[in-house]
Amino acid sequence: MSKIILLESIRSMQNVGAIFRNSDGAWFEKVILTGHTPCPPRNDISKTALGAQNFIDWEYYADVKEVIKKLKNDGYKIYSVELDERSVDYTELFHESEEKVVLIMWNEINGVSKELLDLSDKIIIIPMRWKKESLNVSVAAWIVMYAVS
Repeated sequence: MSKIILLESIRSMQNVGAIFRNSDGAWFEKVILTGHTPCPPRNDISKTALGAQNFIDWEYYADVKEVIKKLKNDGYKIYSVELDERSVDYTELFHESEEKVVLIMWNEINGVSKELLDLSDKIIIIPMRWKKESLNVSVAAWIVMYAVS
């Protein structure tokens, strides 16, 4: 199974670092950084990545739509993690093993862009039980990454 996580303009270096570390724990081969997402080497990324940024493959693309279209052409299923009327519970999604998976994680302010939601094969959510509608992006990434594993 080939697993990639794509970060759409995530601004927090600590969250980026944590997602690199999550990628190691959940056996994701690659982190794709797009838009305004900071790239290694950066001290604030290293603090939370604890070295994972040095051995998890990563790439940067300014144009996120370009890389999504390339990944779809390469046979990847694209899953955006976002609150949307089309969203399905993440626990219902990964019963069947996909060979090639890309998870798109959201920008902390605006969420996954509408353009990427429209390019996604599925939109998934982590149901919230209380008053808040979302988790920290690195925590949400870990939950869904582990479910894919």
